[in-house]
Amino acid sequence: MEDPINTGMLSFGTSGTLFHSPFLQVHSGFNLTAVVERSDKKAHLQFPNIKSFDTVEEMISDADIDLVIVNTPNYTHFEYAMKAIQSGKHVLVEKPFTISSKEAKLLFAEAKKHNRYVLPYQNRRYDSDFLSVKNIVDSNKLGHLVKGVIQLFYINISNLVMT
Repeated sequence: MEDPINTGMLSFGTSGTLFHSPFLQVHSGFNLTAVVERSDKKAHLQFPNIKSFDTVEEMISDADIDLVIVNTPNYTHFEYAMKAIQSGKHVLVEKPFTISSKEAKLLFAEAKKHNRYVLPYQNRRYDSDFLSVKNIVDSNKLGHLVKGVIQLFYINISNLVMT
């Protein structure tokens, strides 16, 4: 088995504690090693060996981190994802991925330049409305779709070779 992907989260608030850390805790392909906690330092209660950083910049500069989860306020997604990519990290960004398609294109170009992955996170894939849309698309009632949104999730990331 390959070494787990050392992962850092930019926030240990609601999304960090409810959506990301539970999955990272049970998936052997990931090792949640770091989190940014600006004020309340609570991550160590659930993860005794976790590094807690005061700032995003401190965590992004940690050479031991392979993957950064950008789960901060929407307006920060582009800036933090770009900094992480430029620091040699793979990046997973919560929705909305960016504020504009221009920013998204810039992130993808920068990731390609640095041979990194930048991926959107969609945690609602099992909600009934999303499952209804999936069933309609899978039924071909709309015909053969040639373009669409590709959803990439943690399971896909764990299959990537992290260098």
